Amino acid sequence: MLTLAGEDLHGYAIMRQVEQNTAGRVRLGPGTLYGSIKTLLEAGLIEEIEARPDAEPGTERRRYYHLTSAGLKLMRSETEKLAGMLRWPEPSGF
Repeated sequence: MLTLAGEDLHGYAIMRQVEQNTAGRVRLGPGTLYGSIKTLLEAGLIEEIEARPDAEPGTERRRYYHLTSAGLKLMRSETEKLAGMLRWPEPSGF
């Protein structure tokens, strides 16, 4: 979902973006990616959109995905929780 926060992407672009964002530590295979996309679609967190008007010729068959308002709300909530967990308490006695 984080990958779709900035822009609408097709499946292969999502795979590349995840790999790039994690410096190669996470590589999504097609089965994992499209299983996750199916789950997110069914939950209403992302939606498939019509072909983008700026799409290059020959890419008409690509399915683009967009983060829904419910997906954005959940993503923000989860990132805030994670940020809170990562904050270190101030050491006492210093």
